[in-house]
Amino acid sequence: MWTYHPELLAVPVPRYTSYPTAAEFGDSVGPADMSDALGAVPPDETVSLYLHIPYCRQICWYCGCNTGAANRTARLDAYLERLEQEITLVADRVGQARIGRIAFGGGSPNAVAPAQFAKLMERVTASFRCDDPVLSVEVDPRGFTQDWADMLAAYRVSRVSLGVQTLDPAIQAAIGRVQPADEIRRVMALLRRAGVASINFDLMYGLPGQTESALQATLVDSLALAPDRFAVFGYAHVPGMIPRQRRIDATALPDARARFVQAALAHETLTGAGYAAVGFDHFARPDDALALASTAGTLRRNFQGFTEDPATTLIALGASAISEFPDRLLQNEKDTGRYHIAVAAGRFATARGLRRTAEDRVRGRAIEAILTSGAADLSTVADLDGVRDRLTRFEQRGLVHWAGTILRLAADARPYARSIAATLDAYRAPCTRLFSTAV
Repeated sequence: MWTYHPELLAVPVPRYTSYPTAAEFGDSVGPADMSDALGAVPPDETVSLYLHIPYCRQICWYCGCNTGAANRTARLDAYLERLEQEITLVADRVGQARIGRIAFGGGSPNAVAPAQFAKLMERVTASFRCDDPVLSVEVDPRGFTQDWADMLAAYRVSRVSLGVQTLDPAIQAAIGRVQPADEIRRVMALLRRAGVASINFDLMYGLPGQTESALQATLVDSLALAPDRFAVFGYAHVPGMIPRQRRIDATALPDARARFVQAALAHETLTGAGYAAVGFDHFARPDDALALASTAGTLRRNFQGFTEDPATTLIALGASAISEFPDRLLQNEKDTGRYHIAVAAGRFATARGLRRTAEDRVRGRAIEAILTSGAADLSTVADLDGVRDRLTRFEQRGLVHWAGTILRLAADARPYARSIAATLDAYRAPCTRLFSTAV
């Protein structure tokens, strides 16, 4: 289905959940930038909220998220108390902006007790103008209970993302995430009875010991459970940056060609089952909001991946959370201890980030358009001749073509989308940063 051009995928590239990427963040911004950005949000603007819970009941070896063990009740209690204080800080500064979406991620939000989560929700809805926001929650199937399902139903949570990764028992053991298929079925039943309308499965390829047949079996068994969306990610093995990954046997990882074949297999299997391909690694039922946004040309990409969320402002709370404003990207302290100190002192915990230049915004819009719709008008991009030169090798292989200054990706260019987008990245130089492989 796809032609493998290894030389086009040889250089690791970002996933472009923002532009510039987090690799460019520095310490030239701080709490005053967050205060200014919040104060500049127009009172009639609809914005999104993200709340980060950096704890998991069990730590998976493959995971690159900022998370720690939820093994001490006092630690969780203290963090949630501080998160409530940050909610108040932000609400006092942002005023009456309407909240259109609220997303909880991690870590694992269900590492906390349902009652604690409900208390957090009450603080959010009391602090902000929340008329009827779309609510989404990331869920670890391990430990998900009826009480959690009841709480999701009570707050009308309409979107849940399940961390499935693989249904193969041997591969689960190899990545430190053992969760029998029956556990996934149990959680799916709880979520459907709770009225969750859109359920996403996170799956992975390129895992240790994973073969085409093993991936195919996971895909077939997952399809039988009928989720509304899939996100299929290539495992990024960077043990130098993520020490817990040293527990994974690197000699058992599929090579670059095998990863490419697995990505193609996932695409072929899921689209063959009637799911629409969204972006380069998401899939959704044709009537799901994500697929509808893709068809309508309103698909977006932000720190949650591909999304139908139209908001241009994302206010993120919690340790390591990244807020996105039109003119700046601001990240909270990653270290929970320093996060506690900042919020307890009544100041924003902003520690890193950047202010986006006008050229950053032009390039960011073009990169987003390439990844979400497969086409972008590059007429306002500086150094367009240089971009054309860098795209020549893709053009020679029929993966892109030009109509004036409009760049269009061919139908079989999907696995090369990130590498194509990287030709617009003014911050990229060969081998200056470590990123995940392009496929």
